[in-house]
Amino acid sequence: MGSGSGFADIDWSLPWFAQFSARGIRWQRAAQDSYAALLSEMNADAQASQQTTGRGQRLGFIAQDDLPAGAAYEAHIASTGCVPTRHNLHDFFNASVWFAFPRVKAALNARQSAAIDELGVGPTRGGARDALTVFDENALLFACADPELSRALRAFDWMTLFIANRAAWGERCEVRCFGHALLEKLIAPFKACTGHAWIVDVPGEYFAWPQASRDAWLDKAVSGELSCAQELTTRMFAPLPVLGIPGWWPANQATSFYDDPAVFRAGRLRSR
Repeated sequence: MGSGSGFADIDWSLPWFAQFSARGIRWQRAAQDSYAALLSEMNADAQASQQTTGRGQRLGFIAQDDLPAGAAYEAHIASTGCVPTRHNLHDFFNASVWFAFPRVKAALNARQSAAIDELGVGPTRGGARDALTVFDENALLFACADPELSRALRAFDWMTLFIANRAAWGERCEVRCFGHALLEKLIAPFKACTGHAWIVDVPGEYFAWPQASRDAWLDKAVSGELSCAQELTTRMFAPLPVLGIPGWWPANQATSFYDDPAVFRAGRLRSR
């Protein structure tokens, strides 16, 4: 995707984008104007928010070309607070997530930069950095107050999760898109588009809270999990086909939508 392209294709009415729309619509206009205008809008919001990155540095955004030669991306963010940002959808959504879930992004940055300090950049990331990268790029936050639904997700039990308990969505479970590469893919949604779900156990009263309160609770809880986890591996995620989420795609109102083993595949039980 070329520099500056694709911004007009964001449909803020779609559920995976709607959570970012309040700020995103303004950023979208700036991005369509110029690269400099987009960075200016992002930095104005960063200055107002006083958010920090993985080592307590104030969040800001710089042009990709301002990343010093040889500097590791995550280490630079941790040490300076400055997020190298290109004029494209991938980095647009990355910046959006920094504001939607600032504690989670900071926790990811802290662990990534610590791993780089310990092991260097190297030709391979290693298990922990692979898991952190998957989270950053492709995660969904699956907030759930019903253990049956969490078990169904881990067990690839799509009938239980999507059909038998369809009414539970929005009352006992819900999803937030987190991964910025996943958000970029969802510009042109396709049936097989699958996120890596990070299951978050939430209290029953969570679903009575306004969205801003739920997001703040998720931000604190998930950042705590990421910061405290002794071991991180990609097996801690459960695959979740995004267009199967009830209410997120009109075609899934028909139960036959799920009769596609290439997308809604069988699998063995996974547990975290």
